[in-house]
Amino acid sequence: MVNRVVGNKKLGIKFYSLILLNHVVMIETPLNQIKKLLSNEIPSELICCLTDKWEKIGDVLTIKLKEDLNKYQEIIGEKYAEILHCKTVLNDVGGISGTYREPKVEIIYGSKNTDTIHKENGIRYNLDPQKIMFSSGNMDERLRMANISNKNEIVVDLFAGIGYFTMPIAVYCKPKKIFSCEINSIAYKYLCKNIVLNHVTSVVKPLLGDNRKMAPKNIADRVILGCIDDTYRFLSTSIECLKNKTGVLHYHDISPNELIPDRVLKVIQQTAEKYDTKAKLLKYKYIKSYAPGVSHVVFDIKIGGR
Repeated sequence: MVNRVVGNKKLGIKFYSLILLNHVVMIETPLNQIKKLLSNEIPSELICCLTDKWEKIGDVLTIKLKEDLNKYQEIIGEKYAEILHCKTVLNDVGGISGTYREPKVEIIYGSKNTDTIHKENGIRYNLDPQKIMFSSGNMDERLRMANISNKNEIVVDLFAGIGYFTMPIAVYCKPKKIFSCEINSIAYKYLCKNIVLNHVTSVVKPLLGDNRKMAPKNIADRVILGCIDDTYRFLSTSIECLKNKTGVLHYHDISPNELIPDRVLKVIQQTAEKYDTKAKLLKYKYIKSYAPGVSHVVFDIKIGGR
């Protein structure tokens, strides 16, 4: 017996077809269920404006409402919460901005307590989506980090946040030690909670402050640079963290697609030369689209040798 799910479009409405022993059963998407519930609540001409994109973190949902829907935001939030099983719905009114990558959102439905626990790959992340970003677009990289290190390594995570990359490395790779640096006191609070929540207190050492001042030097086999805002400014710090200026950097950046990987590699090589060492590209991986023709990419770079 073969089961398969296929996508289908008819009259602008999306369905999923479950084909089972030559019988076709139409299964509505969550968006179409939401549209049905709202069909008598908002003007029919606005139904098509409802978004099919959302970020569900634990039991808190973030959507981005079009301006025409703001008048009906509470009832819209209620129906999204009902179908997607969330306690709170947030409206994204300003995206992610600032040094601390803070989300600008407003509660449109549900509990004012937006502290939640998000489960992914056997890891629990405690956070507040009103105050802290969490990108589902980075999930593949978090999964990759679960296999990137080993028990013989020391790792420095220069932009730990709540433990996005620290947690999978600590839980699954179990290195000797991870030094996790975070400048945002709110993110640091959740980082400390997540260390306890995931039972890795013996592995992870959280450090609060500017990583350029407090990251441990000459100690690491591997350094994570999970920042995409002027990441080059932290290259010197990352090389100084490496033991004898030798090891691997996981360097995140944004770049025009046509300049990948040459532009970023050139910057890293120039910095390595200042430390009388070399930088070699091991591999690079697209994380997600950042803007038209621009991508968020992670570069695995070997530092060491002449």
